[in-house]
Amino acid sequence: MAYSCSIDTAVDEVLARLPAHIHMGLPLGLGKPNRFVNALYARVRDLPERQLTLYTALSLGRPALGDGLQRRFLEPFVARVFADYPELDYLADLRADRLPPNIRVEQFFMQPGSLLHSQAAQQDYVSSNYSHAARDINAKGLNLIAQLVAEDPERPGQLSLSCNPDITLDLLPLVARRRAAGETILLLGQVHTELPYMPGACELPREAFDLLIEQPERSRLFSTPNMPVTTQDHFIGLHASTLVRDGGTLQVGIGAMGDALTAALLARQADTTGYRALLDELDLSPWQGLIDREGGLAPFAEGLYGCSEMFVNGLLALVEAGIVRRPVADGVLVHGGFFLGPQAFYQRLREMPLAQRKRFAMSAISYINELYGDEPLKRAQRRDARFINTVFCHTLLGAAVADQLEDGRVLSGVGGQYNFVAQGHALEGARSILLLRSWREAGGEVTSNLVWRYGHCTIPRHLRDIVVTEYGIADLRGQTDAEVIARLLAISDSRFQAELIEQAQQAGKLPGDFVLDPRFAQNTPQRLETLRARHVRLFPEYPLGSDFTAEERDVLRALNWLKSKLKLSEVLQLGRAALEAPAAQDYPAQLQRMGLAQPQGLREEVYQRLLLAGLRASSRD
Repeated sequence: MAYSCSIDTAVDEVLARLPAHIHMGLPLGLGKPNRFVNALYARVRDLPERQLTLYTALSLGRPALGDGLQRRFLEPFVARVFADYPELDYLADLRADRLPPNIRVEQFFMQPGSLLHSQAAQQDYVSSNYSHAARDINAKGLNLIAQLVAEDPERPGQLSLSCNPDITLDLLPLVARRRAAGETILLLGQVHTELPYMPGACELPREAFDLLIEQPERSRLFSTPNMPVTTQDHFIGLHASTLVRDGGTLQVGIGAMGDALTAALLARQADTTGYRALLDELDLSPWQGLIDREGGLAPFAEGLYGCSEMFVNGLLALVEAGIVRRPVADGVLVHGGFFLGPQAFYQRLREMPLAQRKRFAMSAISYINELYGDEPLKRAQRRDARFINTVFCHTLLGAAVADQLEDGRVLSGVGGQYNFVAQGHALEGARSILLLRSWREAGGEVTSNLVWRYGHCTIPRHLRDIVVTEYGIADLRGQTDAEVIARLLAISDSRFQAELIEQAQQAGKLPGDFVLDPRFAQNTPQRLETLRARHVRLFPEYPLGSDFTAEERDVLRALNWLKSKLKLSEVLQLGRAALEAPAAQDYPAQLQRMGLAQPQGLREEVYQRLLLAGLRASSRD
């Protein structure tokens, strides 16, 4: 029978019933009971004779406000969107490298880029496949699982793991065996009133919990606002959308490139004429054979089935549009391991009748990310699968980079990306598709994301398959090294092609007389912008909605432009940008939002002129 108690009493029970070293497992992302975690953290911090190790991933915190223009933009936005979300105290200490000596935090995935400068986080990172996390955490001596859950009056006596059955469901049989051998392992839950109740495999009887915190959590759920989708991202999504086969299976990740893919699939379904006209002008002829074999351009007659470790906002939009509608296993349209998204995503799930929510089967991550266990069923369900993920760098020989910098610092983690790439090769008719922006710009410096070499890889080159950039598609499966290089050069930015060719030739991997097909010598952002201007309606900046006001969208675009073009520490560049600024009366609402309508002093005058310069340069047609 579950013991219902306060947070403080729950901490007392944990300290009384567990040994001196508490090994606490917390769900990835959204499902952490933050107030309980903070209470236990505070108590153990003051008990030097006790130890606490936290095993988790994706510890979510508000974005750092920074200073200057960034702070002026973020401060009111963060207050509005995140409201009373309770921050994790250990995360603040982790960021500042001030964890108590008797407490450690081991993570296998980090909020992207947020802990690059934390020595403790970097040293205690565990590089592990998502599907191996339960095994590895259990082996460390896990003795406490703490998790947010959902309840529904239509399901009395039951609680739902909701957003995070992923690792917990894999841990429960391991925990049961250890309990049978006499170990004490506690399962603690707390209801969150805003969590959608997800029925099915992620439901547990209330009696499965040893401790239930009696006071439900009513604070704002952490959310990930949709970010703007650029022209570059849209063309990546367009190319990838041509490789999705009707009647097949779709996995897609979070982020702007995933949103761009969703937007392109929605256009393929509902605006076939406009979609085909854009693609005709874009000229898909170099890849038409691949598209005919593996994908298609027609609307979806049979529909897709979704199988994705992360049940993302885009998948829900595709269900609502009737694109993801191929049912498997008792009417399930999407299998997911965890979810995280904008507030509107949670609201749509909460407001959905329970019977409709059954179409979204939240499951153990081992079910989704691996083929072993029920393999014949999984193979039957996952026909013509397209596993679509993003990377930030790719070598010309076929290795992909998504999690770590060359110097060893971890940006995020491997997560399930390797799992899905491997499935792309293991399943008949499946393909792994990696999305890549071919170039990036920061501080006025433009560099290629397609490189000859990089000091780390997430996906080794022997698993190379399909790579998509804004300039096209490279089918690398089964190709020679020279052919792989040639195909990647064809989808690289033309500003870098000559240098890349020379590097490959110097290494003896490309013939000395190699000449790039002239069709690929016009891979420029300007050409894509010209196409965008002629097909504006197919390039929505926020295809899945936005938490930003109209003025904030303008300001965010301007700030991103400034970040890409200027090194803000260089005063001469600041002054030059300020001199090129338009008049203040051209952007009154945007200046008002940033508190710069009436600048006070030289600093605010510079901020105003910089913002105005960015607003004019980044204004949309």
